[in-house]
Amino acid sequence: MAGRATGTKRERIIDAAARLIHLRGYNATSIEDILRATRVGKGNFYHYFASKEELGFAILDRQTARFAEGVLRKAFGGDQDPLEQINAYLDLLLEGARKARCRGGCLMGNLAQELSDTHEGFRRRLARAFEAWRAFLEGRLHRAREKGRLDPQADPARLSRFLLAEIEGAILLAKVRKDATVLADCFDELKAHLGAWSRARQRRVHPGPPRRATNGADRRLKGQRP
Repeated sequence: MAGRATGTKRERIIDAAARLIHLRGYNATSIEDILRATRVGKGNFYHYFASKEELGFAILDRQTARFAEGVLRKAFGGDQDPLEQINAYLDLLLEGARKARCRGGCLMGNLAQELSDTHEGFRRRLARAFEAWRAFLEGRLHRAREKGRLDPQADPARLSRFLLAEIEGAILLAKVRKDATVLADCFDELKAHLGAWSRARQRRVHPGPPRRATNGADRRLKGQRP
């Protein structure tokens, strides 16, 4: 029972601090703010965390684990088509943004913007978290290529970096605009981009008849009817 109580109090501190930091930022959230939100004494706080920095690292570790176990596992469970899984993953992120009314944005993205140039410890941990996220997407794209759903010329590593950058940028724009339509539009373009790579694969496997667009284009340039 004592172990359960200890774990519960520690988790309560992490929960409250994560909510505050998500909305206010790391530097703007003080230990006193966290103590007021949790109604935990300063002695209890320092029993679990040696510093605010250690608490921040714990928040990052838990956020990364929850993201992997919750969002990624929910979207990518099973043996469905990998590209459809990525589309479902984008839909899941959009649903979460709509429920939150675009408040807060991505906690890891927020911390990366705030701390990457000023706190090397956070920068290293955030870089590892984003790389794990990117590598997961790369694995899905490799699988799509192996299953014949993605053009062989597609580079899963480059494409996964593009996907991650587009997701984070779209979340930031939606947060600034407080408009989930921004996120929906960006994600539609992402899906179209993946679809183009998929259609390129289909064109290579099933090429159509030769097209005569060149002659028509030449005639249009000369002002003639094609």
